[in-house]
Parts: sequence; C-alpha cells; structure tokens
Amino acid sequence: MTPPTGLQPAALLGEFERYLRLERGRSEHTIRAYLTDLRHLESHLLSAGLDQWSEVGLADLRTWLASIDAAGGARSTVSRRAASARAFFGWAARTQRLPGDPAVRLISPRRHRTLPGVLRQAEADRLLDVAAVAADDAVPTHLRDRAMLELLYASGIRVGELCGLDVDDLDRDARVVRVTGKGNKQRVVPYGVPAAEAIDHWLTRGRPSVVAPTSPPALFLGARGGRIDPRTVRRVLTALLQEVPDAPHLGPHGLRHSAATHLLEGGADLRTVQELLGHASLSTTQIYTHVSVERLRSSFAKAHPRA
Repeated sequence: MTPPTGLQPAALLGEFERYLRLERGRSEHTIRAYLTDLRHLESHLLSAGLDQWSEVGLADLRTWLASIDAAGGARSTVSRRAASARAFFGWAARTQRLPGDPAVRLISPRRHRTLPGVLRQAEADRLLDVAAVAADDAVPTHLRDRAMLELLYASGIRVGELCGLDVDDLDRDARVVRVTGKGNKQRVVPYGVPAAEAIDHWLTRGRPSVVAPTSPPALFLGARGGRIDPRTVRRVLTALLQEVPDAPHLGPHGLRHSAATHLLEGGADLRTVQELLGHASLSTTQIYTHVSVERLRSSFAKAHPRA
C-alpha cells in the first residue's frame, strides 16, 4: 500500500494559502515561509502515523517542535514554526474546517533578542557627507544614491518600502512620504530638510536623465530606467560606508535601526517611533531602548571613576 503523501483534507493548506494572500494581504515571502513550516509539520505528522489534520493534538505539535530543537534548529526557527502552526490551526478552527484548535496552548520558546547594529550619530553624519560630496559631480546615479540614503535615514523606512515608492507618494511641500508597509498598510512619514534637498536634486537633475519611455513611476530608478531594487541600495551603502572610519558593516536595515535609535536618544517617545517605523507591536520598538541603554552603560563604564 502506498503511504499517503499528505494529511487529509488535502486541500487545507491550499485554502490557507489563499486566505493569507487574498484576505490577509501577506507578501509572497511571508506566504512561502508559512507553507514551508506547515509542510515540515505535515511531513513530521505523517511519519508519526497520522493521516488527518483533525487527529493532531497538542502533544503532537510539542513533539514536532522538540524534534526541531533536537536536530539543532535555532531558537528563532522553533519560535517561527510554532507561530505558523498557531496561525494555521487558529484559522482552520475559526472557519470550522477543523473541529478544534490543538495549537491554542502551544508556547514558543522565548527568542534571544539581539541588539541591532547601528551607526553612531557622527558616523551617520559622515556617511551622508560622503554621499553629498559624491553627488557634487551631478552624475545621476550619485544624486540618486545621496537621495536614497538621506531618505532612509531621515524616515527610518524599510529598504523594500523605499524601492516601492512612486513619485506621487511624495508631498514635497509638506515634506512627507506615503509608505506602503507590511500587510499593505499605509502610513505617512515625515522627512527633514537635508533629505528634501537631496530628493529635489535627484528629481530635477538626476531622474530626467535616466527615465525611459518604459520606466515605471518609481521615485528611484536604476541606471537603465527600471525601478531600483534592494540589492542595488545595499551595494551603494556598502561602498559609501567604506569611506567612514570604524563604521560597522551595515545593510540598509542598519540605517533604519540607526534612525530609530537616534530618535529615542534625541527624546522621541516610543509611541511616536512605533508609528514612524510602522511596527504593529510596541514590543518590537522597545528593542531600540536597549540599544540606547547599552550605549549609556558603555559610556558610563569608560568615564565614571566608580564604574
């Protein structure tokens, strides 16, 4: 007898995928992560002799997570897979596709929160000065690079959000940008005078030189007229950071971390920073307070005679 290749009903994962895409508006990357986790679970359950989703119990899910941990899986992996199972079984129970939710009491291991790498304010200033000097030659891509980095640091937006911006998303008079974040949620984020100046130079002197008849309405374009992509932004940042002595190696997300940290160090409250960054939970924003406290502790240890 041929062993089953999936739990019954076989269509359940496909229906969950459609729910994530059409009702929740999740990105393709997020959907792929959910399905990868759930297919791993399905394979484990089949090997344990189960062939129905309705037969799965809390003990089965705990055994699954324990097997991941025993195989050397990172704590973050175990936590993510537990979250995927909770989302899946919660949806199936709410929509009465399954009689109950076995994952309702499934607890994830607490993830180790690592402090994100950030630039010091002087290093951020130096980075943007380097970009400004490079843009003095009026080469379109250099004007673009300066504008991208100024906007990333000024607004704290994600690199994917930056690449998704269209020209019409800017309100140049009010110095705000309309950003489409995770889950297609929109927010309005302000930016300062230096970023406004850099963007104006790009739009008036740089972008017209690279825009093509087939170009999208993207705010930032590549040298051939297509929408800029995150890999290009990363390459630009990596190259310019080499001109900043002792600066840590950061990707574009590091500028987001830096912006958030510097806002808090400057006196902004957590709720404001949460709204600017587009965090769904305040606990996500709170990690930046740890960065500030760690710096304070380091300065104290170096400077105080009784440290």
